[in-house]
Amino acid sequence: MEEVVVIGGGAGGLNAALVLARARRQVMVVDSGAPRNAPAQGVHGFLSRDGMPPAELVAAGRAEVERYGGRVVPSDVRALRVAGDGFEVELAEWTIRARRVIVATGLRDELPELPGIRERWGKDVLHCPYCHGWEVRGEPVGVLGTRPESVHQALLVRQWSDDVVFFAGTLDEPGRAKLTARGVRIVDGRVDGLVVEDDRLRGVRLADGSVVERSALFVAPTFVPNDVLLTGLGCARVDGWVAVDPSGRTSVAGVWAVGNVVDPRAQVVTAAAAGATAAAAVNLDLIEEEMLEGAL
Repeated sequence: MEEVVVIGGGAGGLNAALVLARARRQVMVVDSGAPRNAPAQGVHGFLSRDGMPPAELVAAGRAEVERYGGRVVPSDVRALRVAGDGFEVELAEWTIRARRVIVATGLRDELPELPGIRERWGKDVLHCPYCHGWEVRGEPVGVLGTRPESVHQALLVRQWSDDVVFFAGTLDEPGRAKLTARGVRIVDGRVDGLVVEDDRLRGVRLADGSVVERSALFVAPTFVPNDVLLTGLGCARVDGWVAVDPSGRTSVAGVWAVGNVVDPRAQVVTAAAAGATAAAAVNLDLIEEEMLEGAL
């Protein structure tokens, strides 16, 4: 039996495994190998790792976990269930027993049904201004108005460029007033697609055939947590997300969750921090259990 199985091998899961391995715990990371930030050119806002390609960060993290005796297994998890005084983690090849589980399976971005959006995602069709704003600073930037959050996104993006266009879609008067006050130009009319040349975004095409030249486009996706393993255990949810305490502990004893699976706003650095916090809590939980067993 593993002491801890971490499901998900991004920054949150790997940092949790690193802390636990250094605490001399038996820990296994199970990772499907499909990170949300794979299309991005680099990780940003992470001290000492700024600009590092996501795959390099993951490779470095795996090597560090393995240096301390942790194991990283490439596999999908088919099921997670309570079994006796622990858990069963069912993989395609075999089933692992674990005393504690940390879930770090992230989320997926549901993008608008617009030609070209998915193909340019993470390149010049972007989401997070703090992650990508510096790279497009001073350029002609667009924001696609698809969700209530889009206005907020445009207000932020204006920090990095004086030339920001908001493609309105549906826009109420308070939103229009905010954008105008912030110096964001509003373009009404339905967006029909993107103009891409030489593998670079050149503009946004409207339904009337006109093109607004832009070199980057920010889009607010719908965040969908990959939390089926957690909800399958009966973990409580609040406002559509699995509820956790400050350490990442869920409502199911022995199960923690960190990163985007429970926090849509978590960036790489905050997911890593949440992983470290959860690992310390899991280690303490195991210590308390071991003391109780020793006293019986």
